[in-house]
Amino acid sequence: MAIVCTEKIDSRQLTDTQSAELIYKITGTADEAAALAALKSTAPTVLHGLKRQPVTVEPVHIDTARPDTCLWTGTASYAPFEYSEPPQTGESVFNFDTGGGTQHITQSLQTAGRYPGSAPDFKGAIGVTHDNVEGVDITVPVYTFSETHYLAASQVTNAYKMTLFNLTGKVNNGSFKGLAPGECLFLGASGSKRGADDWEITFRFAGSPNRTGLSVGPISGISKKGWEYLWVRYADAEDTASHTLVKQPVAAYVERVYDEGNFGSLGIGT
Repeated sequence: MAIVCTEKIDSRQLTDTQSAELIYKITGTADEAAALAALKSTAPTVLHGLKRQPVTVEPVHIDTARPDTCLWTGTASYAPFEYSEPPQTGESVFNFDTGGGTQHITQSLQTAGRYPGSAPDFKGAIGVTHDNVEGVDITVPVYTFSETHYLAASQVTNAYKMTLFNLTGKVNNGSFKGLAPGECLFLGASGSKRGADDWEITFRFAGSPNRTGLSVGPISGISKKGWEYLWVRYADAEDTASHTLVKQPVAAYVERVYDEGNFGSLGIGT
């Protein structure tokens, strides 16, 4: 029988804006941990601007031989964020930032104009000199995010710490946090122990989208994963309109510069 967690009809009695309490009925299990997990997944984390505090369950009727007859009462309390208790073991905190970063490019998406009209055509190369293509720094969107997890001390072994170390600087080889393989780069983790019970560990990531159908001047059909590196080789070519030798893209290369890793080993879900 499936575990069912439902809010009681007379549950929502909010007396003021500083606190709230929701009461739930949980059926279908004789296991306290399972009842608690069902309550955590059902009770909202935020209610009327108040943050959920650690939830509790109390047994009403327990029969291990017949889990379908078991009944628990679950309580979810809420308080203002500034008065909230510290996160408990197993809880998580999430942050993200889409602020811009910079990238040096040597090739434009399109040459919007050439003046005069007889100016040499560099096929999108930027800052072309006699013997070089200087390029330009542009602002690009950067998706960085972090997750702070509170892990039980028994989970954070020396072997687990080495796993974090070995995955740092790697990209995901499978889907991770909504990002396709190759799109997520693990920037590392930092942690500190809270007493004897658990660790507070912050995991940092950066996302870059996989791309297909890219073009560089006359070269098309280019595909690259998010953290692969695309570079362009230029060579002298004759611009027939202006009858001059110009630097134009003649080849494009996609390089794998990061190893792949299994981010499921981080132990924070995928």
